[in-house]
Amino acid sequence: MQNEEIQLASRPVGLPDEKTFRFVTTEMPTPNEEEILVKTLYLSVDPYMRGRMREGKSYVAPFAIDEAISGGVIGEVVESKSSNFQKGDIVTGMLNWARYQTVNETSVQKVNPSLAPISTSLGVLGMPGATAYFGLMDIGQPKEGETVVVSGAAGAVGMIVGQIAKIQGAHVVGIAGSQEKIDYLVNELNFDAAINYKDPDFKTKLKEACSNGVDVYFENVGGDISDEVFKRLNVNARIPVCGAISSYNNKEIDLGPRVQTLLIQNRALMKGFLVFDYIDRFPEGIKQLAGWMMEGKLKYEETIVEGFENTPEAFEGLFKGTNLGKLLVKVAEPSLT
Repeated sequence: MQNEEIQLASRPVGLPDEKTFRFVTTEMPTPNEEEILVKTLYLSVDPYMRGRMREGKSYVAPFAIDEAISGGVIGEVVESKSSNFQKGDIVTGMLNWARYQTVNETSVQKVNPSLAPISTSLGVLGMPGATAYFGLMDIGQPKEGETVVVSGAAGAVGMIVGQIAKIQGAHVVGIAGSQEKIDYLVNELNFDAAINYKDPDFKTKLKEACSNGVDVYFENVGGDISDEVFKRLNVNARIPVCGAISSYNNKEIDLGPRVQTLLIQNRALMKGFLVFDYIDRFPEGIKQLAGWMMEGKLKYEETIVEGFENTPEAFEGLFKGTNLGKLLVKVAEPSLT
């Protein structure tokens, strides 16, 4: 048998395309002692991965040219030389974009298939869910009756942020990029309002939806959208900065209005964060998210692209807004189903 992996072929300028990725056939790996052979079932494509395709200093090392791209993966153990895992176990970890790979037993964690569909360990019960939970609750600290605005509100993180804010009793306003997403946020997730940023009347509708100002702004997008939200900040507003996807593919540095004066006037807190800052508290966050799910207070949505060969297309789709909720690539079915 032969294996296949996806490597970074070149560093993209602007939006990644077919020249960015390379499919490479490799030999089937064999596990050594304390290792397991993992068959990929699902892999995650995430906006932060675009930053790792650039050279230069960042909070995580860039991907290397001609080496496998890595990210969140759910897999099945098909061979084990570890006393902690057996054939058929479902595991998750930060692994390579490959159909099969060997990893040390310490590189993955078991997934409990009886708790929820296994795909949720890359979404609502994984990194995106934890990002939403800790960013909102630790930095945003929403209070009952406050107004919480979420950009990228129909994405994997944004839709969880909005629902948590609703659980806390906040007035929640989501910003997304299609009528389908707007309808979903309002009708399915019970957001108090949702606004299409492509709407010519976006500024007016944002003002109407935030008639009492903005107490918490969960930042996923940046750019012109955020410039408008910042104009509506209340005194002592909190801004957790999770991402700025609008600028990730820019060829030049993104320039816009300076926010310092608005932060000073409103005594507002703007704080960037990484979900890995909270790694020691992950069990706390996942337990709470799972509890809300079982109580029917928290819904999730997944957009699943079928086929390992379609991974580059799925990644490009992140920046075109094609996904509702968490975007995953389904590579294979478990062997023992």
